[in-house]
Amino acid sequence: MAGKKRMSEEQEFEIMKLVLDKFLWLGFIVMGYGLFKMMDAGAALPGLWYMIAGAVILILFMIIIVKEYEVVK
Repeated sequence: MAGKKRMSEEQEFEIMKLVLDKFLWLGFIVMGYGLFKMMDAGAALPGLWYMIAGAVILILFMIIIVKEYEVVK
């Protein structure tokens, strides 16, 4: 049985960028939906909660991905 093939640091970094990009899109979509709710409702509070949630998603996943990359490295 053959051993697992190791990836180079450049390949690991490229995969990390692809995964991080997907999480950034998710956070951006949530924040965009919050902006839509703000425009639709005519009030800031309903959409503001979505925008805060989108920002939290962005920050949380960014921290998780960077820590995981540092541990693997």
